[in-house]
Amino acid sequence: MNDQIFETVITTCSPEGAVHVAPMGVRYVGEEVVLKPFRPSRTLDNVLATRTAVLNTITDVRVFAGCVTGRRNWSTSTVDTPDGSPAVGLACAHVHVLLRLVDVAEDPQRPTLRLARVREVQRSAFPGFNRAQAAVLEGAVLVSRLHLLPPEKIDSEMAYLQIAVDKTAGAAELEAWAWLQEAIARHRAPALGSA
Repeated sequence: MNDQIFETVITTCSPEGAVHVAPMGVRYVGEEVVLKPFRPSRTLDNVLATRTAVLNTITDVRVFAGCVTGRRNWSTSTVDTPDGSPAVGLACAHVHVLLRLVDVAEDPQRPTLRLARVREVQRSAFPGFNRAQAAVLEGAVLVSRLHLLPPEKIDSEMAYLQIAVDKTAGAAELEAWAWLQEAIARHRAPALGSA
């Protein structure tokens, strides 16, 4: 299996049609997309229930930062499916890839989902990334691991990433970066109050 992981956003729907937006690293194996969500996971539950997901290729890093800081209400649009089942993608996505579940390798902690590409729709041209977008993406990964990493590591990596944000960020990246910094401060607030 290819060890490269690509950061994307996966959108799924519950059987009742409730939309869930989740940043997720994916692997591409031939024409299939491989997801390995940790349990518990709404994405996992939705894919197992509906056998459908949409992979979104985006450059708006506010979605990544927003999802790890509790902001999950993103504009979506309907993605056509051959059988008419509900599927949605992010309105800000450059590309939507409709996926169908092919196989599940069960695991108590992290099952492996293999999904086939059913349809790909390019909605807009991909403009490329700036360094601040990459920095926000890395910062979002750090924030998702605040409970696992020592504060010194978070601080040193965020300080390094700040350089790219200072040099190349636009308004969207600055907003996303502020959300990440607020999340770190909130995470540390209880510890400061007990000192």
